[in-house]
Amino acid sequence: MTNGDSGTVSIYDVVNVRLDRELQVGPNPVAVTPSETRDEVYVVNSGVAGGQGSVSVVNAENNSVAATIWVHKQPTALALDPEDKLAYVANSASNNVSVIDLEARREVAVIGSGEEPTAVRVSPDGKTLAIANRRGSSVSLVDPSTRQVRAVFEGCPGANDVVILPDSTKAFAACSGGHQILAIALAHAAHPGQKDQVATDRVESLLDVGRQPVQLALKPDGGEIFVSNSLSDSISEVITGTDDVLGAYLMGADPVRGLVSADNSLLYVGNLRSQEVTIYAIDDGKRAGSIHVGDGPSALAFSASGHLLFVVDARSGDVAVVRTASDSLFTMLPAGRSPNAIAVKAFKLP
Repeated sequence: MTNGDSGTVSIYDVVNVRLDRELQVGPNPVAVTPSETRDEVYVVNSGVAGGQGSVSVVNAENNSVAATIWVHKQPTALALDPEDKLAYVANSASNNVSVIDLEARREVAVIGSGEEPTAVRVSPDGKTLAIANRRGSSVSLVDPSTRQVRAVFEGCPGANDVVILPDSTKAFAACSGGHQILAIALAHAAHPGQKDQVATDRVESLLDVGRQPVQLALKPDGGEIFVSNSLSDSISEVITGTDDVLGAYLMGADPVRGLVSADNSLLYVGNLRSQEVTIYAIDDGKRAGSIHVGDGPSALAFSASGHLLFVVDARSGDVAVVRTASDSLFTMLPAGRSPNAIAVKAFKLP
């Protein structure tokens, strides 16, 4: 877990449910992404105001910093390619994206983006890089093979988050400066069961949701997206195949983060101006309860088994551990100052 004001990451033993250590990284860490294929975790350090940012490579076997890779000003997010060989880092104050060779531990290219890129995703097929440009109110699509921008779609005020469907056919962006979601059909060859290929990227629809949509939670099966509407205290449910918005459902005070269980049945929502995580039953289409955690739940992550849910409490500065079988609070763990992001690194036993 990243602690912005401490310049550290807190490392937790998930098996014994305890704090293992607090590790110094770079100034103002804001995001953390684990590798699926190697025993590494990548921490995005936003840096001091106006200064250069960096990525800390954490060796997950011995919990040490293995390398520091310098990028550009105020990086905010990192995405890995499907082979875990390259990382793409959105540098919000430099209006570009760094391409990092993870084996060489260095930046190998820079891709121009729109103004203030804040989120970046790579499609599962590796053929599209999608960038949400907050101040540019746009979404940039990049061909990773050529590292050239192939399309820019404007009209998404405060573009803040972006997701890509598991079949790599569509991207959705949250327009946090308004009340809409931008749906983009991605250029692709016909998939099994589909009649036609999509020759060029195009806007498919602009969907009305709640006020200030800040985050998109995609079901693992790709069938639905749940939109956290910060100013409406609600989530909106979107059917990805038809771009239909089923409705909005009240969750809690300032929902900012949603996370769907691996079996696609439950949505957990962190409500920043509260001490509650709300549970939404997807098949039933209704709120199913809430869990009292710490103050300001703002980031969520499941354990590899899904038996535990870890909740970052931004204001109380701790981590709530929830048992998902009973949806009850198990324990609270200490954190550093201003915790803001969390990820779980799973290991495969030989």
